[in-house]
Amino acid sequence: MDAKRHQQRQQRLKQQVDARIRAATERRGILIIFTGNGKGKTTAGFGTLTRAVGHGLRAAVVQFIKWQWPNGERQLLEPDGVEFQVMATDFTWETQNRELDRSSAARDTWRHARRMLADASLDVVILDELTYMISFDYLDREEVIAALAARPAGQSVIITGRGCHRALLAMAYTVSEMRPVKHAFDAGVMAQQGIYW
Repeated sequence: MDAKRHQQRQQRLKQQVDARIRAATERRGILIIFTGNGKGKTTAGFGTLTRAVGHGLRAAVVQFIKWQWPNGERQLLEPDGVEFQVMATDFTWETQNRELDRSSAARDTWRHARRMLADASLDVVILDELTYMISFDYLDREEVIAALAARPAGQSVIITGRGCHRALLAMAYTVSEMRPVKHAFDAGVMAQQGIYW
């Protein structure tokens, strides 16, 4: 492609991008969902949250089904004032106790999430692995949707997890789906601290 045609094509692209930027005039909190079967949903959520904290925004985290193991994100962000609330049970396939997971741990953890979603001083809230709480019927989907809809107008929320319910997908502004192509675990490589957690 010659230089003149390249310049014309780039100019058309610039005009299109500039028009979209001019059209985006509304300022409000954004509901972002990272879902899919591939690795990187929580990582993407925490990347966004770290960026927000770096810009001086106030943030909080609720982690469902992550239990209490050493957590690199928590070790980095909690000293900067990011509140973490982590569900007090292990992965559900470890506990194998639906009533324990649902009646106590999930509900207790959800109480913290509801408090955060009502707190106008929080700019960003991560609800990590929330999708499982809905698909396993540990939390009432309509209650979750109502809390998300009633949050302060300027608060952004990031939801992560596989199999996100279509009702949440419909209310989100931004949805990214992680798709697995290859994974080291399938090749017999163990999960490693600092890379996977």
